[in-house]
Amino acid sequence: MPEPLHGTALVALDKLDKIGMPGVAAELAERGVEAAGISGLGRVIEGSLAAGTSATRPLAALDFVEPFLAEPGAQPPDPDGPARRAVGPGARAALANLREIIRLSESTHAGPRLRFDPCLARGLSYYTGAIMEIVVPDLRGSLGGGGRYDDLVGMFLGQQVPACGFSLGLERILVVMAERDMFPATVQASPADVMVAVMDAAGAPHAIALAGQLRAEGLRVLVYPEAEKLGRQIKYADGRGVPMVAILGTDEIAAGTVTLKHLAAQTQSTHSQSAAAAAIREALTHRG
Repeated sequence: MPEPLHGTALVALDKLDKIGMPGVAAELAERGVEAAGISGLGRVIEGSLAAGTSATRPLAALDFVEPFLAEPGAQPPDPDGPARRAVGPGARAALANLREIIRLSESTHAGPRLRFDPCLARGLSYYTGAIMEIVVPDLRGSLGGGGRYDDLVGMFLGQQVPACGFSLGLERILVVMAERDMFPATVQASPADVMVAVMDAAGAPHAIALAGQLRAEGLRVLVYPEAEKLGRQIKYADGRGVPMVAILGTDEIAAGTVTLKHLAAQTQSTHSQSAAAAAIREALTHRG
């Protein structure tokens, strides 16, 4: 298909896993791609996907695609296939680059997990080379993605700087790990040992100072993000699985103390702020 339509074709191809090849073909037609181009593209996509489905055969998919990157006047590998337009050296260089990436990865842990996906398209336009994504079975979307972007850093530095980068979706990774029971038994389910309640704006600096003190003692501490009714703060901590709430009211601040509420046991006790960390550890040791 004509080069000006390459970008719009990639947008359509990126939806293959959602709408299938018939849906992609319909969208390509809507975007102005001729029937011959759609038919030829379908042959390349379906053939390369079939050739490279095995984790040990990503190069087989490239082998299938390479004959389609024809020099002017060359014949298509399938005599019954549609006529092809000649491609420029950029496409062949890109294929060679993919081969080199796969070859260099063969001796790494990533090697057996590599796939070649001819339909992968990243939404950002600054990539200048190979792009990649991390996917897992039964999860729509990816856990991470990135690629090569040689011009991006240079936009800010005023000089050419080769670069590549990758971003990870931490929340999706945690969801996948939880669904597949991948967390070690030693990982604690609670996000913190104690939450420091914030009773009012005047008490916020004291709450933050107490949190810092408890963290310095090695405890995991949350601070409620705003002044709120104590009942709502306790409900929030309980919903997050935080076992204890540290309460700093006006009386506690004046006396240099802190009231610790043990949510599971429904008990509370008051301690000097300097002794709060030890009291929290003691309560956590005997909880349950």
